[in-house]
Amino acid sequence: MTRTTLSPVRAAMAAAPSPSGTAARRAARRRAALEWIAVHALAVAAALFFLLPFVFVFLTAVMSDSQALTRDLWPHTWEWGNFATVWSTSGFLTWWRNTLLYAGLGTVLAVASSIPVAYALAKFRFRGRNVMMMLVIAAMMLPPQVVIVPMYLFWARQMDLAGTLWPLIIPFAFGNAFTIFLLRQFLLTIPREYTEAARIDGCGEFRTMIKVVLPMARPAIAASALFHFFYCWNDYFGPQIYASENPAAWTLSYGLESFKGSHHTDWNLTMAATVLVMAPVIVVFFFAQKAFVEGVTLTGVKG
Repeated sequence: MTRTTLSPVRAAMAAAPSPSGTAARRAARRRAALEWIAVHALAVAAALFFLLPFVFVFLTAVMSDSQALTRDLWPHTWEWGNFATVWSTSGFLTWWRNTLLYAGLGTVLAVASSIPVAYALAKFRFRGRNVMMMLVIAAMMLPPQVVIVPMYLFWARQMDLAGTLWPLIIPFAFGNAFTIFLLRQFLLTIPREYTEAARIDGCGEFRTMIKVVLPMARPAIAASALFHFFYCWNDYFGPQIYASENPAAWTLSYGLESFKGSHHTDWNLTMAATVLVMAPVIVVFFFAQKAFVEGVTLTGVKG
């Protein structure tokens, strides 16, 4: 059998890449670079679209009284004292305290009361479970305006709590439909083997929920708490119905409307008040966005 040996020149030519292959790789790299530029350009454009209103509000907040009424977009002088003026406005600290009470206590009660219900709907098998889940979804879809009249009559006449925020806080101690739904969808993704192993080791249902399930459900709990906190912080309809007659019970959302009415020509002060109202929500989301995104992403995998 004869073995042919290539000459060094032919071997080098065979090992060298063909011109057509090199051109194809260059075209692929050029196409990938153009796709990267296009995607990031669209992302930057979308970010600016959402960011520019906040920039406009902030720049107006640090303008002088005379410049705030002009078309100028950049402050001639940075009036940081506008925030101090708003902060020292009569009632503003009261609105802050009431909003923290409403959002903080309401979130704790809603999450704490919704966890056992979501756990039961996700991990227990009992007659009527699907019916109860449908009721939760129906309650979640029911607008609050539909039942506001009988609810107001109950809290105002029977409980004598008109002019306070308690008619908005107390119902959260009995669960929240959206929180129950969100937590239940996440708990469905936790394998049943974990709870069965805990029961074999002698854990009761409550201890299994506390020691096994809840540590695994931290992202969903964080997402649910943030959703509820943002809802309470921005709620305008509820305080308007129950607390409008008592300025000492106003929240920031309702008090900001009153502040705007009394400073309708001072746009710089109105924007400064708006920045002070938005700042806590932005800060909370900035530090908790990882848990928030993780909880929302992992929720709803199973139905």
